[in-house]
Amino acid sequence: MRIEEVQSSTKKQRIATHTHIKGLGLDPNGSAISMAAGFVGQVAAREAAGLVVDMIRQKKMAGRALLLAGPPSTGKTALALGISQELGSKVPFCPMVGSEVYSTEVKKTEVLMENFRRAIGLRIKENKEVYEGEVTELSPEETESTTGGYGKSISHVIIGLKTVKGTKQLKLDPTIYDALIKEKVAVGDVIYIEANSGAVKRVGRCDAFATEYDLEAEEYVPIPKGEVHKKKEIVQDVTLHDLDAANAQPQGGQDILSLMGQMMKPRKTEITEKLRQEINKVVNRYIDEGVAELVPGVLFIDEVHMLDIECFSYLNRALESTLAPIVIFATNRGICNVRGTDMTSPHGIPVDLLDRLVIIRTETYGPTEMIQILAIRAQVEELEIDEESLAYLGEMGQHASLRHAIQLLSPASIVAKTNGRDKICKADIEEVSSLYLDAKSSARLLQAQQERYIT
Repeated sequence: MRIEEVQSSTKKQRIATHTHIKGLGLDPNGSAISMAAGFVGQVAAREAAGLVVDMIRQKKMAGRALLLAGPPSTGKTALALGISQELGSKVPFCPMVGSEVYSTEVKKTEVLMENFRRAIGLRIKENKEVYEGEVTELSPEETESTTGGYGKSISHVIIGLKTVKGTKQLKLDPTIYDALIKEKVAVGDVIYIEANSGAVKRVGRCDAFATEYDLEAEEYVPIPKGEVHKKKEIVQDVTLHDLDAANAQPQGGQDILSLMGQMMKPRKTEITEKLRQEINKVVNRYIDEGVAELVPGVLFIDEVHMLDIECFSYLNRALESTLAPIVIFATNRGICNVRGTDMTSPHGIPVDLLDRLVIIRTETYGPTEMIQILAIRAQVEELEIDEESLAYLGEMGQHASLRHAIQLLSPASIVAKTNGRDKICKADIEEVSSLYLDAKSSARLLQAQQERYIT
């Protein structure tokens, strides 16, 4: 009798630099747990970030800014991602790098404003008339094509919907049949159809079919309660940039020039200030009427020292506007020049903007913390490594950098497999470290062999 283990059909996730970060790792009182949610150490920084999360949830932080400052490889980006994980998927989180503003097509300030608007969410609540239920019947009625020829056209669709309270048979327009096909609706699916627009949304498969062996992993939902025809509150989450982009696109006509313009890839165009003001008026009216709710999100600008004096002066104004998100800056620079000037300033940020920031410092990791981080990374990457190798890698991280030590894990595992072992040992790491130089070793080599290189 042969027993085989079946491999899971779920796709393997790509492992990125910060895959292991699952939150800030705080207890209910807001105190940092020494090793939790993928974080090790940085206790003071995590507790400060936890307070920021609380302020964002209470909507007391809009229009304020935060600076994460510390040496390289001290977890600034990880802290920002931890904040986004704590806030959840409903709060917009827009990451960008300082150098992104230098575009050939769009002004620097326009790039900044676009990202500002991406980080502000709008939760719109609408009461809509819908037909909701499990599909019991789906039969398109065909007629002879009016244009002639052999093809047949669909005149209408008969659909049966069932809920706990009863069933209804609907006669629908052929355009709704196209929407049903697009949503891949089949008998046994739970759907809802909007009465006014005719939009179709497939919610999932009815849980009565949950015992069947489906090839695809389905999301099973219970059969809807109440009547088939009902009023339903539908909540939509959009960002202000989505509204800007939707209203900025020119609606082309049917003439040949408009069609050509739509077919050709358009260049990135700037959204005018006038259009944004009009959208702000509509948004404010919705908020006053109670139809919509503003959700200030987070704009994370990494390598903020890459911005120049124009961008910084623009940020001063943007932070004071009524619709402003929470802005988190990160930098690893000390006292250096503000880009575009001869003026030196802490972190390469002008003093007037620094005055508006709350600054969180990140500290360099100690040897034990480095070993713990390396152990977490090995676990995330599904690598087996012994204690001696971890201690040796931690030592290398102290001399070179934590990033360099983490980068040696994957090549060392390949070397171990080549040598017929599953577990990484110290010899594998020594072999890999002899193949790859770190930045400091490379700099020393250049210093020693200066005459061989072109300067």
